[in-house]
Amino acid sequence: MAKLFTTAYFPPVSYFAAIAEDMAGLSRKRGDDGSLELSPSVVYIEGCENFQKQSYRNRCRFYAADGVQTLSFPILHEGGTHKQPIADIRIDYSKPWVLQHKRAIVSAYGMSAYFDYYKDELFAILDSQPERLIDLNMAILRFFIEKIGLKVDLRLTEDYIKETDCEDLREKIHPKRDNDVLRRLGLEKPYFQVFAQKYGFKSDLSVMDLLFNEGPDSILYLKNL
Repeated sequence: MAKLFTTAYFPPVSYFAAIAEDMAGLSRKRGDDGSLELSPSVVYIEGCENFQKQSYRNRCRFYAADGVQTLSFPILHEGGTHKQPIADIRIDYSKPWVLQHKRAIVSAYGMSAYFDYYKDELFAILDSQPERLIDLNMAILRFFIEKIGLKVDLRLTEDYIKETDCEDLREKIHPKRDNDVLRRLGLEKPYFQVFAQKYGFKSDLSVMDLLFNEGPDSILYLKNL
């Protein structure tokens, strides 16, 4: 079943677990070289909603030396963001938040096993400073989809969807509310985290926590293999 998500900045592991869920049962097709390939899952990103504060749309949670922390970036308040379409939300670069976020990520994950493999390409996305929130988030989403190895047909909605045949996860995956995605998929299990020995395993952080620590095995974790 196709799934519908809000846009998100460095989305949590549950977001990617939901994306990966359908890949196991998908029909297979034979490639030109005779190999079997999984057909992509269909994922819609809501591109026509109004912006909502205190959500993953411009924030993420990560594991730092002093525990779980939050990163968020500022937006330009033009005419009241609560009634402004998400596609029109522009990012405020008047303060050096990009540098601050990069430094926080280096401090948190600089010692992780795979950080050096991914940091330059990921930081290049931040350094490019896309004007719109939706463009930054989509670039980051595509980066993690590619590096994890997910097969995804990614689509941005052209109209606001009130009712849908898709699995609607727009308000289910939210930093202020618990969701049952990882529990339902049997993914309430630990993977290696740099600071777990100090504070214990922390679940459902940004997917960068998974990728930087597990690298190519991230897909095996998400598929519970």
